[in-house]
Amino acid sequence: MGIDVVVSDDLHLSRFALTALLERHEEIRVVGTADSNLDALELAEIHRPDVVVISFEGADSDALAIAEKIAGLPGCRSMLLATAFTRSVVRQAFAAGIGGMVKRSVPPRQFFEAIHRVHHGERVFDVELTVAALGNGDCPLTLREFSVLEYVSRGDTVVEIASRLHLSQGTVRNYLSSMVAKLGARNRIDALRIAREANWI
Repeated sequence: MGIDVVVSDDLHLSRFALTALLERHEEIRVVGTADSNLDALELAEIHRPDVVVISFEGADSDALAIAEKIAGLPGCRSMLLATAFTRSVVRQAFAAGIGGMVKRSVPPRQFFEAIHRVHHGERVFDVELTVAALGNGDCPLTLREFSVLEYVSRGDTVVEIASRLHLSQGTVRNYLSSMVAKLGARNRIDALRIAREANWI
């Protein structure tokens, strides 16, 4: 059985090169390509591929949310491909159930192997990067609480955070209240200050 893959990349040449590379592998079949993450989600809903590879750059605010939605589709897995990943992105991807994060600098053989492993239900994350992202010492916050706090640090409102993380506004408020209590903070701004001073965020 082959592996059906959808490729999402907003740069035409990059998308073409990635598709050509994947089609060289006899066990991989590219069943669709998309020039936007929303189109990738639509293709995933229609074709139900085994793996959706999403090219990701730091300014691409909807990539994580779309990858999470795709990972929630029956039989589908999602994987991010980027030049580099920040600790914040790794934490959010872990919390969202995304299958893997692969750097563009990896050799083709390693890229193919990552797709195989994600297809088989494994999670493929760079070990060194993951340890750095998740190793926050005595921090009491959960990964989902980190995600919420990081959006707070960007100035997002409860409504915006709920939309980005596909949560209800009440759930976001509950996370915020939990963070404030866990950190012994006066409010969410004070919680953010404590997290920054402890280098957790």
